[in-house]
Amino acid sequence: MNYKNITVAGSGVLGSQIAFQTAFHGFQVSVYDINDEALDQAKERIEKLKPRYQKDLNATQEQVDEAQNRLSFYSDLAEAVKEADLVIEAVPEVVPIKTEFYNKLGDVAPEKTIFASNSSTLLPSQFADATGRPEKFLALHFANEIWLNNTAEVMKHAGTDMNVFDEVLDFAKAIGMVALPLHKEQPGYILNSLLVPLLDAAEILLVRGVADVETIDKTWMIATGAPKGPFAILDVVGITTAYNIVKAKAEATGNDELKQLANLLKTEYIDKGKLGTATGEGFYTYPNPRFEDPDFLKG
Repeated sequence: MNYKNITVAGSGVLGSQIAFQTAFHGFQVSVYDINDEALDQAKERIEKLKPRYQKDLNATQEQVDEAQNRLSFYSDLAEAVKEADLVIEAVPEVVPIKTEFYNKLGDVAPEKTIFASNSSTLLPSQFADATGRPEKFLALHFANEIWLNNTAEVMKHAGTDMNVFDEVLDFAKAIGMVALPLHKEQPGYILNSLLVPLLDAAEILLVRGVADVETIDKTWMIATGAPKGPFAILDVVGITTAYNIVKAKAEATGNDELKQLANLLKTEYIDKGKLGTATGEGFYTYPNPRFEDPDFLKG
Protein backbone atom coordinates (compact mmCIF):
# COMPACT_ATOMS: atom_id res chain seq x y z
CA MET A 1 0.00 0.00 0.00
CA ASN A 2 1.82 3.08 -1.31
CA TYR A 3 -0.87 5.67 -0.69
CA LYS A 4 0.46 9.12 0.21
CA ASN A 5 -2.08 11.63 -1.12
CA ILE A 6 -5.71 11.22 -0.16
CA THR A 7 -8.66 13.28 -1.39
CA VAL A 8 -11.87 13.47 0.64
CA ALA A 9 -14.77 14.60 -1.54
CA GLY A 10 -17.59 16.10 0.50
CA SER A 11 -16.74 18.02 3.66
CA GLY A 12 -19.85 17.59 5.79
CA VAL A 13 -19.78 16.21 9.34
CA LEU A 14 -18.26 12.83 8.46
CA GLY A 15 -16.21 14.06 5.50
CA SER A 16 -14.47 16.58 7.77
CA GLN A 17 -13.80 13.86 10.34
CA ILE A 18 -12.37 11.48 7.71
CA ALA A 19 -10.12 14.24 6.39
CA PHE A 20 -8.76 15.18 9.81
CA GLN A 21 -8.30 11.57 10.97
CA THR A 22 -6.35 10.80 7.79
CA ALA A 23 -4.18 13.91 8.16
CA PHE A 24 -3.63 13.15 11.86
CA HIS A 25 -2.05 9.85 10.80
CA GLY A 26 0.43 11.51 8.49
CA PHE A 27 -1.20 11.58 5.06
CA GLN A 28 -1.47 14.65 2.83
CA VAL A 29 -5.19 15.31 2.42
CA SER A 30 -7.04 17.37 -0.17
CA VAL A 31 -10.59 18.30 0.83
CA TYR A 32 -13.03 18.92 -2.02
CA ASP A 33 -16.45 20.51 -1.89
CA ILE A 34 -18.69 22.33 -4.35
CA ASN A 35 -18.01 25.91 -3.21
CA ASP A 36 -15.98 28.07 -0.85
CA GLU A 37 -18.87 28.44 1.59
CA ALA A 38 -18.98 24.66 2.13
CA LEU A 39 -15.21 24.60 2.56
CA ASP A 40 -15.32 27.42 5.12
CA GLN A 41 -17.81 25.38 7.13
CA ALA A 42 -15.47 22.39 6.89
CA LYS A 43 -12.58 24.46 8.23
CA GLU A 44 -14.73 25.45 11.21
CA ARG A 45 -15.65 21.80 11.85
CA ILE A 46 -12.01 20.77 11.71
CA GLU A 47 -11.01 23.55 14.11
CA LYS A 48 -13.54 22.12 16.59
CA LEU A 49 -12.13 18.60 16.16
CA LYS A 50 -8.70 19.60 17.44
CA PRO A 51 -9.69 19.93 21.14
CA ARG A 52 -11.64 16.66 20.88
CA TYR A 53 -8.48 14.83 19.77
CA GLN A 54 -6.56 16.46 22.61
CA LYS A 55 -9.20 15.44 25.16
CA ASP A 56 -10.13 11.99 23.84
CA LEU A 57 -6.79 10.80 22.42
CA ASN A 58 -4.38 12.85 24.54
CA ALA A 59 -3.03 14.41 21.35
CA THR A 60 -0.66 17.35 21.79
CA GLN A 61 -1.24 20.84 20.40
CA GLU A 62 1.67 20.22 18.04
CA GLN A 63 0.10 16.98 16.71
CA VAL A 64 -3.28 18.55 15.95
CA ASP A 65 -1.66 21.63 14.39
CA GLU A 66 0.54 19.44 12.18
CA ALA A 67 -2.53 17.44 11.13
CA GLN A 68 -4.32 20.66 10.20
CA ASN A 69 -1.29 21.76 8.16
CA ARG A 70 -1.51 18.58 6.06
CA LEU A 71 -4.97 19.62 4.83
CA SER A 72 -5.61 21.65 1.69
CA PHE A 73 -9.00 22.74 0.37
CA TYR A 74 -10.36 22.88 -3.19
CA SER A 75 -13.59 23.71 -4.96
CA ASP A 76 -12.07 22.54 -8.28
CA LEU A 77 -12.37 18.74 -8.50
CA ALA A 78 -9.55 18.29 -11.02
CA GLU A 79 -7.16 20.22 -8.77
CA ALA A 80 -8.29 18.31 -5.68
CA VAL A 81 -7.56 14.89 -7.20
CA LYS A 82 -4.57 15.53 -9.45
CA GLU A 83 -2.14 13.74 -7.05
CA ALA A 84 -4.69 11.41 -5.41
CA ASP A 85 -3.82 7.80 -4.70
CA LEU A 86 -7.24 7.34 -3.11
CA VAL A 87 -10.45 9.39 -3.26
CA ILE A 88 -12.92 8.88 -0.41
CA GLU A 89 -16.36 10.08 -1.48
CA ALA A 90 -18.64 11.48 1.23
CA VAL A 91 -21.19 13.42 -0.84
CA PRO A 92 -24.94 13.38 -0.03
CA GLU A 93 -26.79 10.04 0.02
CA VAL A 94 -28.71 10.79 -3.18
CA VAL A 95 -28.22 8.44 -6.14
CA PRO A 96 -28.26 11.08 -8.94
CA ILE A 97 -25.80 13.30 -7.02
CA LYS A 98 -23.38 10.43 -6.44
CA THR A 99 -23.72 9.18 -10.03
CA GLU A 100 -22.98 12.64 -11.46
CA PHE A 101 -20.03 13.01 -9.08
CA TYR A 102 -18.49 9.69 -10.17
CA ASN A 103 -18.95 10.54 -13.85
CA LYS A 104 -16.98 13.76 -13.30
CA LEU A 105 -14.41 12.12 -11.02
CA GLY A 106 -13.71 9.34 -13.53
CA ASP A 107 -12.90 11.97 -16.17
CA VAL A 108 -10.42 14.01 -14.10
CA ALA A 109 -8.73 11.54 -11.70
CA PRO A 110 -5.36 9.99 -12.61
CA GLU A 111 -5.45 6.41 -13.86
CA LYS A 112 -3.79 5.17 -10.63
CA THR A 113 -6.50 6.58 -8.35
CA ILE A 114 -8.66 4.22 -6.28
CA PHE A 115 -12.23 5.36 -5.52
CA ALA A 116 -13.99 4.52 -2.23
CA SER A 117 -17.52 5.48 -1.20
CA ASN A 118 -18.36 6.27 2.41
CA SER A 119 -22.06 5.65 1.72
CA SER A 120 -23.87 4.01 4.62
CA THR A 121 -26.99 2.97 2.70
CA LEU A 122 -26.05 2.59 -0.97
CA LEU A 123 -24.08 -0.24 -2.58
CA PRO A 124 -20.89 0.11 -4.63
CA SER A 125 -22.39 -1.87 -7.53
CA GLN A 126 -24.90 0.98 -8.00
CA PHE A 127 -22.07 3.31 -9.04
CA ALA A 128 -19.39 0.95 -10.37
CA ASP A 129 -20.14 1.68 -14.04
CA ALA A 130 -20.35 5.44 -13.42
CA THR A 131 -16.77 5.45 -12.08
CA GLY A 132 -15.34 4.16 -15.36
CA ARG A 133 -13.00 1.95 -13.27
CA PRO A 134 -15.17 -0.61 -11.47
CA GLU A 135 -12.20 -2.80 -10.55
CA LYS A 136 -10.71 0.14 -8.59
CA PHE A 137 -13.90 0.98 -6.72
CA LEU A 138 -15.38 -0.20 -3.40
CA ALA A 139 -17.00 1.08 -0.21
CA LEU A 140 -15.12 2.38 2.84
CA HIS A 141 -17.63 3.21 5.56
CA PHE A 142 -16.84 5.00 8.82
CA ALA A 143 -18.95 5.60 11.91
CA ASN A 144 -19.57 9.09 13.28
CA GLU A 145 -16.95 10.32 15.78
CA ILE A 146 -14.43 8.36 13.76
CA TRP A 147 -11.51 8.92 16.17
CA LEU A 148 -13.43 7.13 18.98
CA ASN A 149 -15.73 4.76 17.05
CA ASN A 150 -12.87 3.62 14.86
CA THR A 151 -14.56 1.08 12.63
CA ALA A 152 -13.82 1.00 8.90
CA GLU A 153 -16.10 -1.32 6.95
CA VAL A 154 -14.46 -2.18 3.63
CA MET A 155 -17.00 -3.71 1.24
CA LYS A 156 -16.19 -4.86 -2.27
CA HIS A 157 -18.58 -5.47 -5.13
CA ALA A 158 -18.33 -8.39 -7.53
CA GLY A 159 -15.97 -6.48 -9.85
CA THR A 160 -13.52 -5.09 -7.27
CA ASP A 161 -9.91 -6.18 -7.75
CA MET A 162 -8.82 -8.17 -4.67
CA ASN A 163 -5.51 -6.27 -4.55
CA VAL A 164 -7.46 -3.01 -4.27
CA PHE A 165 -9.61 -4.55 -1.51
CA ASP A 166 -6.47 -5.56 0.43
CA GLU A 167 -4.81 -2.16 -0.12
CA VAL A 168 -7.82 -0.27 1.25
CA LEU A 169 -7.94 -2.58 4.30
CA ASP A 170 -4.26 -1.69 4.89
CA PHE A 171 -5.00 2.01 4.45
CA ALA A 172 -7.82 1.83 7.00
CA LYS A 173 -5.41 0.33 9.53
CA ALA A 174 -2.83 3.01 8.70
CA ILE A 175 -5.26 5.77 9.79
CA GLY A 176 -5.99 4.14 13.14
CA MET A 177 -9.09 2.17 12.18
CA VAL A 178 -10.10 -1.38 12.94
CA ALA A 179 -10.52 -2.64 9.35
CA LEU A 180 -13.61 -4.82 8.89
CA PRO A 181 -13.70 -6.75 5.58
CA LEU A 182 -17.08 -7.44 3.96
CA HIS A 183 -16.80 -10.02 1.20
CA LYS A 184 -20.31 -9.55 -0.19
CA GLU A 185 -22.46 -6.49 -0.69
CA GLN A 186 -24.93 -5.95 2.12
CA PRO A 187 -27.31 -2.98 2.40
CA GLY A 188 -26.44 -1.31 5.71
CA TYR A 189 -23.10 -3.11 5.86
CA ILE A 190 -22.46 -4.75 9.28
CA LEU A 191 -22.94 -1.77 11.59
CA ASN A 192 -26.19 -0.40 10.23
CA SER A 193 -27.61 -3.89 9.65
CA LEU A 194 -27.36 -4.25 13.44
CA LEU A 195 -27.99 -0.66 14.54
CA VAL A 196 -30.88 0.55 12.36
CA PRO A 197 -33.41 -2.05 13.57
CA LEU A 198 -32.61 -1.03 17.17
CA LEU A 199 -33.10 2.68 16.45
CA ASP A 200 -36.29 1.98 14.47
CA ALA A 201 -37.74 -0.08 17.33
CA ALA A 202 -36.94 2.62 19.89
CA GLU A 203 -38.58 5.33 17.79
CA ILE A 204 -41.72 3.23 17.31
CA LEU A 205 -41.97 2.63 21.10
CA LEU A 206 -41.81 6.41 21.57
CA VAL A 207 -44.39 7.34 18.93
CA ARG A 208 -46.78 4.67 20.24
CA GLY A 209 -46.51 6.23 23.69
CA VAL A 210 -45.28 2.98 25.22
CA ALA A 211 -42.49 4.69 27.18
CA ASP A 212 -40.52 7.93 27.22
CA VAL A 213 -37.02 8.52 25.84
CA GLU A 214 -35.18 8.06 29.15
CA THR A 215 -37.03 4.88 30.10
CA ILE A 216 -36.33 3.28 26.73
CA ASP A 217 -32.63 4.18 26.89
CA LYS A 218 -32.35 3.11 30.51
CA THR A 219 -33.87 -0.30 29.68
CA TRP A 220 -31.37 -0.93 26.90
CA MET A 221 -28.37 0.27 28.94
CA ILE A 222 -29.18 -1.79 32.04
CA ALA A 223 -30.12 -4.95 30.16
CA THR A 224 -27.16 -5.02 27.76
CA GLY A 225 -24.45 -2.99 29.51
CA ALA A 226 -24.35 -0.60 26.55
CA PRO A 227 -22.88 2.85 27.34
CA LYS A 228 -25.67 4.61 25.41
CA GLY A 229 -29.28 3.91 24.63
CA PRO A 230 -30.86 4.28 21.19
CA PHE A 231 -31.94 7.92 21.66
CA ALA A 232 -28.48 8.93 22.87
CA ILE A 233 -27.14 7.26 19.72
CA LEU A 234 -29.67 9.14 17.58
CA ASP A 235 -28.40 12.42 19.06
CA VAL A 236 -24.92 11.54 17.74
CA VAL A 237 -26.25 10.40 14.35
CA GLY A 238 -28.24 13.63 14.12
CA ILE A 239 -32.01 14.04 14.25
CA THR A 240 -32.12 15.48 10.73
CA THR A 241 -30.63 12.24 9.39
CA ALA A 242 -33.12 10.19 11.43
CA TYR A 243 -35.97 12.34 10.11
CA ASN A 244 -34.88 11.97 6.47
CA ILE A 245 -34.75 8.18 6.81
CA VAL A 246 -38.13 7.94 8.55
CA LYS A 247 -39.75 10.35 6.07
CA ALA A 248 -38.48 8.33 3.11
CA LYS A 249 -39.78 5.09 4.64
CA ALA A 250 -43.15 6.72 5.41
CA GLU A 251 -43.49 7.93 1.83
CA ALA A 252 -42.47 4.56 0.41
CA THR A 253 -44.82 2.50 2.60
CA GLY A 254 -47.66 4.90 3.49
CA ASN A 255 -47.30 3.69 7.10
CA ASP A 256 -49.25 5.98 9.46
CA GLU A 257 -46.96 5.36 12.45
CA LEU A 258 -43.92 6.35 10.42
CA LYS A 259 -45.75 9.50 9.26
CA GLN A 260 -46.50 10.32 12.92
CA LEU A 261 -42.87 9.71 13.83
CA ALA A 262 -41.59 11.94 11.01
CA ASN A 263 -43.98 14.68 12.14
CA LEU A 264 -42.83 14.30 15.77
CA LEU A 265 -39.15 14.56 14.82
CA LYS A 266 -39.82 17.62 12.68
CA THR A 267 -42.12 19.62 14.96
CA GLU A 268 -40.67 18.75 18.38
CA TYR A 269 -37.00 18.62 17.48
CA ILE A 270 -35.88 19.94 14.08
CA ASP A 271 -38.19 23.00 14.04
CA LYS A 272 -36.97 23.86 17.55
CA GLY A 273 -33.30 23.58 16.58
CA LYS A 274 -32.84 20.40 18.62
CA LEU A 275 -30.70 18.48 16.12
CA GLY A 276 -28.63 16.36 18.52
CA THR A 277 -25.13 16.70 19.93
CA ALA A 278 -24.14 19.09 17.12
CA THR A 279 -26.49 21.80 18.44
CA GLY A 280 -26.19 20.96 22.15
CA GLU A 281 -29.72 19.59 22.38
CA GLY A 282 -31.69 16.72 20.89
CA PHE A 283 -33.38 14.05 22.93
CA TYR A 284 -30.92 15.11 25.67
CA THR A 285 -29.10 18.37 26.41
CA TYR A 286 -25.28 18.62 26.12
CA PRO A 287 -22.80 18.72 27.67
CA ASN A 288 -23.61 16.52 30.66
CA PRO A 289 -26.62 14.67 29.24
CA ARG A 290 -28.95 13.01 31.72
CA PHE A 291 -27.88 9.46 30.72
CA GLU A 292 -24.37 10.22 32.02
CA ASP A 293 -25.67 11.01 35.54
CA PRO A 294 -24.42 8.43 38.06
CA ASP A 295 -28.00 7.86 39.26
CA PHE A 296 -29.52 7.43 35.76
CA LEU A 297 -29.46 3.63 35.91
CA LYS A 298 -30.70 3.44 39.48
CA GLY A 299 -34.31 2.77 40.53
